[in-house]
Amino acid sequence: MPPPERSVTGRSLAPRHVTSPMGPLGRGGLSPGPIYALRSPGANETMRGIQMGDDATWEDRLEHASATFSRFVPDAEPARVLASMERRMGALGTFAFTAVGEMWDRPGLTRRDRSLMIIAVLAAQARNEELELHTAVGLRHGLARIEIEEINLHIAAYAGFPAAMAASRRMDAAFREAEGVAEIEGRAPADHLSDPERMERAADVRASLTGGRANPDPRADLEALRGHLGELGDWAMKWAFGEIWSRPQLSRRDRSLVVIATLVALGQEAELSFHVRAGLNHELGRDEIREAMTHLCLYVGFPRAVQGMRTAMEVFARIDG
Repeated sequence: MPPPERSVTGRSLAPRHVTSPMGPLGRGGLSPGPIYALRSPGANETMRGIQMGDDATWEDRLEHASATFSRFVPDAEPARVLASMERRMGALGTFAFTAVGEMWDRPGLTRRDRSLMIIAVLAAQARNEELELHTAVGLRHGLARIEIEEINLHIAAYAGFPAAMAASRRMDAAFREAEGVAEIEGRAPADHLSDPERMERAADVRASLTGGRANPDPRADLEALRGHLGELGDWAMKWAFGEIWSRPQLSRRDRSLVVIATLVALGQEAELSFHVRAGLNHELGRDEIREAMTHLCLYVGFPRAVQGMRTAMEVFARIDG
């Protein structure tokens, strides 16, 4: 009986024998198939890719994909990973290796940035198996455990607590395996804040999100939100802005990238428009936002990525007048 399949983007290709950030790679996962001559990249080649033009050879494309999969599956040669994926999945395996591999090796965003986005998207979509994989990959791309846990607080706010609670369990499995422990201990709780403290923090967040357009008086700003959203405005102001966005564990830039990716995944164009502009206020560049939309096409599908790109371009056009 053949070993069970796992992810098409690099998850384990065989039962659990050798542990890696991509999952187990053991008996049967890398069985014989056509082996391509892929060079594993050196340490200095793995952080940022080189933008290819329109004349890349198949060998060029394989080299870029190899750079990605040497991080995704560090315990296996990329050539053997590709051979196994093609043997098991045919054309889907080819594309899962080359398209995913090339995308992650593009310039424009760091691999850490890309992991921030993809962890958020997979949590919002409840792609549990892929989320566990990409939590481990995110650690390899330089994200700290506390930063990944911080992503999940935004999932609670933007995709709901059921999604965040489910994501927490899969993230925890990856953390335990990475740290070699049975339980993760010593997590710090959130600050226990009064309403005046939450309002003060929310005012600072609202000022940065809006580029200074929000009313600096938090009570007046809250009344404006209530005028638009009713009592939901209280929750947005006090909890989403005052307790989540105000936390120091991730930069405001990183939080904007997480929220933009989440909103694209959920197809929330109206909120996305606000948060694209907020991302610019938080020092995300236009090219970085465009690159985010490009990357997301492989994880949310072209229709939502295209709509996300259109929304971003509309925001840029409005700013330019």
